[in-house]
Amino acid sequence: MALFEILCGVVAVVLAFYYYLTSNFDFWKSRGIRGPQPIPIFGNVKDVMLAKKFIGDYTLELYNNYKDESMIGIFTRGKPILVLKDLDLIKDVLIKDFSNFTERDFANIHEKAEPLSQHLVALETKRWRLLRAKLSPVFTSGKLKEMVSLISECADKLDGYIEKLASKSDSIECRELTAKYTTDVIGTCAFGIEMNALSDEDSEFRKMGREIFTPRWYKSVKNILREATPWLYNTLGYILPQTKATKFFIRLTMDNINYREKNNIFRHDFIDTLRELKKHPETVGNIELTDGLLASQAFVFFLAGFETSSTTMSNALYELALNFQIQDKLREEINQQYAKHGNNLIYENIKDMTYLDKIFKETLRKYPPATLLRRKSTSNYTFKDTKLSISKDQVLFIPIYAIQRDPSIYPEPEVFDPERFSEEVVKTRHPMSYFPFGDGPRNCIGARFAIYQTKIGLIKILRKYKVETCEKTPIPYINNPKAFLLAPTGGMHLRLTKIDQD
Repeated sequence: MALFEILCGVVAVVLAFYYYLTSNFDFWKSRGIRGPQPIPIFGNVKDVMLAKKFIGDYTLELYNNYKDESMIGIFTRGKPILVLKDLDLIKDVLIKDFSNFTERDFANIHEKAEPLSQHLVALETKRWRLLRAKLSPVFTSGKLKEMVSLISECADKLDGYIEKLASKSDSIECRELTAKYTTDVIGTCAFGIEMNALSDEDSEFRKMGREIFTPRWYKSVKNILREATPWLYNTLGYILPQTKATKFFIRLTMDNINYREKNNIFRHDFIDTLRELKKHPETVGNIELTDGLLASQAFVFFLAGFETSSTTMSNALYELALNFQIQDKLREEINQQYAKHGNNLIYENIKDMTYLDKIFKETLRKYPPATLLRRKSTSNYTFKDTKLSISKDQVLFIPIYAIQRDPSIYPEPEVFDPERFSEEVVKTRHPMSYFPFGDGPRNCIGARFAIYQTKIGLIKILRKYKVETCEKTPIPYINNPKAFLLAPTGGMHLRLTKIDQD
């Protein structure tokens, strides 16, 4: 009898737990929104959570499986997520009705567990709005024009570094190569520091950047803990020591600010902007400008600045290695600009390279580093021309990767075709069919900077080197399921051969 009662108790607990895990699974069905059947614990993202499938590949499959739907209902664990497909609705969310969707819905900011999580990408509306207004002047076209010569100096060092590598090996791992270049660019332009990622194999900055984006099992556990039990994760922040990267970037930022203040040094760059904020906290109202908050802004500029641009550079080189006609045509445009203006290319000369611009845009069309946008409603909202109303705090996914590979928008989406971005063709497409930098007020603050550091790096490489595939080149390109941002499995190995310019 006792055993029977114990078994009944166990069954009751199991059933109660199962009900707890699945009680919300009729959320979308009851609202008339179609979507795949979720499973307990994982919802619809089991393969993503277990690092068996890249999030971009998952959203692409989802997008294609529900071709005729304007929106799809899915679950991450038991949390309902609305995936938007209709481009007009996306425009409403990102631009027209932005005031209803100002939040990004990353996991809650944890100031103790992750002091560097308080950056512009993740900040809640109040702090984001004030800090964005203060940091935006660093990224104006006028500031960028001043930075072009500094970026070019880093690209010249890249050229010298490639020459050494090309003479020693049949292949070069281009993701690492371009990451070293963009690390040096960010160091020079944002921090006023020689990071020496190209010249020093033991550069601390490159080590930190590599570590942050290298998939680790404990990072996956931490991500699950952060999202599933944020209260516990936040509590652990009072117990666990800060990571090396956290201590490194807080020390780097604050030491730099204090050194400049003490020695009366002005460079009018990103660090100087943070320095002015620290000196005049009243300019951001009652926001507490802690060391962690200030360092977070420098941290995200460093990460977003080097990783997304280096990935885009290596992906562009990959496509150029597969498409010699495109590569030759681009090199011809580069040589024409050098013949016309000499070796010192300036902002306007780079802007005049229209074919380079098409290649850059087509690369980001096919390989957007961030494959989806996340938004969260800040109030109740009814979507235009639909019967669906959502409540405050509803999370939305906007699948950039899937939209930019939709054959009804981009015929033969796997084909690399820069002419998709000719002026005439662009006019035929919906304006929300291409947004690798996001769109609306909460788009990427450093987009212009990213564009020019990427283009200058490509110019310097392609002027002197022919890019070819080799035995290690990833053909086909398979997305790394463990990566946070889009990246190929196994790296990007290519052959760079110096061109005789006589």
